[in-house]
Amino acid sequence: MIIDLRSDTVTKPTPKMLEAILNAKVGDDVFGEDSTVTKLEHYMEELFGMDTAVYFPTGSMANQAAIKLHTQPGDELICDIWAHVYNFEAGGASFNSGVSCKLIQGNRGMITAEQVEESINPPDFYHSPLTSLVCLENTTNKGGGACYDFNEILKIREVCNKHKLGFHLDGARLMNAIVAKGHTPKQYGEVFDSISICLSKGLGAPIGTVLMGNTEVMKKARRIRKVFGGAMRQIGFMAAAGLYGITKNVERLQEDHQKAKEIEETLISQMYVSRVEPVETNIIIFYLKEGLSQELFLSKMNDLGVKISSMGQGKLRLVTHLDYSPEMHKRFLEIINSVEL
Repeated sequence: MIIDLRSDTVTKPTPKMLEAILNAKVGDDVFGEDSTVTKLEHYMEELFGMDTAVYFPTGSMANQAAIKLHTQPGDELICDIWAHVYNFEAGGASFNSGVSCKLIQGNRGMITAEQVEESINPPDFYHSPLTSLVCLENTTNKGGGACYDFNEILKIREVCNKHKLGFHLDGARLMNAIVAKGHTPKQYGEVFDSISICLSKGLGAPIGTVLMGNTEVMKKARRIRKVFGGAMRQIGFMAAAGLYGITKNVERLQEDHQKAKEIEETLISQMYVSRVEPVETNIIIFYLKEGLSQELFLSKMNDLGVKISSMGQGKLRLVTHLDYSPEMHKRFLEIINSVEL
């Protein structure tokens, strides 16, 4: 039994998702003729109450397109120091859009309205970059699946309105936050200028992200997608998988959250663990006690059939997901309790 907890992107399509893929009605999306893509985009528009949705092949491309849509070369965006748009998108903000990042030391990947206010450059001081965009991430990846307090998001929205800044949400795992906190998609659609939703994280699709926004922001989204190399043909087969995931696999995310909580509780009691970040959704980040070898731990886990991720800075990450079965969960808890360093 191989227990792969490196990410919730390692899932394989279920038989029913494969059936949806095989039965998809497709056409050439470059000509706007793929009806399944159109169906997915319209569904997301209605779900979040936003004007326009565009299907992208990856979450990084969708986020990079959003940055491009909100900014001009030489501008600056504000984000947390752990933000995905800064840490895991290969420097795309500077390469694709010519913008720099003002990094804020938040709490588990989450920043506050007060911090945003303090980080805005004076627009008439032409020696500094022009602040034009604020990017949040919910849930936070390096923050261990932490969820923003929605009231804080509203406060940041007020700051953006005051200073005429764009407001983008990297919502790769937003559906996890929505399930965990009891929010609705429309609450987020009312607050943000643009939102990206990844369909391959937690929801089980092989690929795909939807970028949504208001009409003014999104009017060049398809052009930017083309510039980035994202024109696609009969992509409705993958859009069908995404549509299945967003309509069938959201409520079950609570199962992943419950398993993650049980893993947290088990790790806390282990002598070799120094700290476990509070678990809210499907990501568990923990640290070994000082002096213990992370390489040795990862090697022992691998020998026992368990794959986990190292995120640097002493962080070890586990992510529960659709393919992490109850049998795997029982076995993994036994391994946590039995491993010795």
